[in-house]
Amino acid sequence: MRYAIISDINGNLEALTTALNYIEELEIDHIVCLGDIVGYGPNPNECVDLVRTKCLFTVKGNHDAAAVDLMETIHMNKLAREAAIWTHERLTPQAKQYILQLSLKVTIENATLVHASPHIPENWDYIFTGFDAEHVFSHFETPFCFIGHSHRPGEFTNNSTKSANKKKRIINVGSIGQPRDRNPKLSFGIYDTESLSYENIRLSYDVEITANKIHMAGLPNELAERLYYGL
Repeated sequence: MRYAIISDINGNLEALTTALNYIEELEIDHIVCLGDIVGYGPNPNECVDLVRTKCLFTVKGNHDAAAVDLMETIHMNKLAREAAIWTHERLTPQAKQYILQLSLKVTIENATLVHASPHIPENWDYIFTGFDAEHVFSHFETPFCFIGHSHRPGEFTNNSTKSANKKKRIINVGSIGQPRDRNPKLSFGIYDTESLSYENIRLSYDVEITANKIHMAGLPNELAERLYYGL
């Protein structure tokens, strides 16, 4: 079984459709989403509709939570808060209802799916470093834990485990709609449950279309400019 694992779409329809078209060519068995369907980008409803119809499982991200409950913006920075309010005002009732029913953690074949961290997912903690990762390996039982949230693809392995076949891996699949590793190409991954392997995929998409939509929507200009540089 092969799963395409996408995350952090953030209302970027051009990036999402580019990824989905590529995934369709690969004849993947299922698509799963690690959350943050909305936030920052100009097409929240369209992205929710695509995720709802295309993804077998989706977990809730912090921007999803904030878009349906503005109390969740209390710890967000100014840009994120402005985008959350904009998104909240434009989400359809159907989109809000879909987001509300999303789980914080899902388990598939040998893998845990969560947006930020398997340890208290609703705290939206970041895993940036190996030191961060070491504190959460004990909070999932599967060989793999797939995350997003930081928008930076990468992998952490529990090196303290002696037996190689018992090692745990935390894999950040990166961001579809707003990469932040100084690479503007969208990022997602392919997980193969038979070989227990993972491949990161990077693709170019039409950033200018999304940036122009952000300007036209009246969202902060910084949200458009950062897309060109992967910041």
